[in-house]
Amino acid sequence: QVQLVESGGGLVQPGGSLRLSCATSGSIHSINVMGWYRQAPGKERELVASFISRDSPNYADSVKGRFTLSRDNAKNTVYLQMNSLKPEDTAVYYCNVIVWTTDFRYLERWGQGTLVTVSS
Repeated sequence: QVQLVESGGGLVQPGGSLRLSCATSGSIHSINVMGWYRQAPGKERELVASFISRDSPNYADSVKGRFTLSRDNAKNTVYLQMNSLKPEDTAVYYCNVIVWTTDFRYLERWGQGTLVTVSS
């Protein structure tokens, strides 16, 4: 199977920075999509940033220029560096991956979520 382990959430003041990480493990042949979504209270889950295959990352307009998505292919890990954080970035952040497994199944998996709170 495929497992995700997220880390890096927490409380930060406006203007501060946090880095989220998501490590993927299991019976993985290849990873098609790796990225992060977020869900704020009372709002729908939305895409923050993602890699599709080996292309450059896609970003939500609201985070462009402030957030940077990167990956370590050897570790099957994706990182979200969040700078210049704003109160409106407060949300539960979810890692999302879509993989081909070694037994040729196409699976989508979500992390358990990590809370990011931006507040003074």
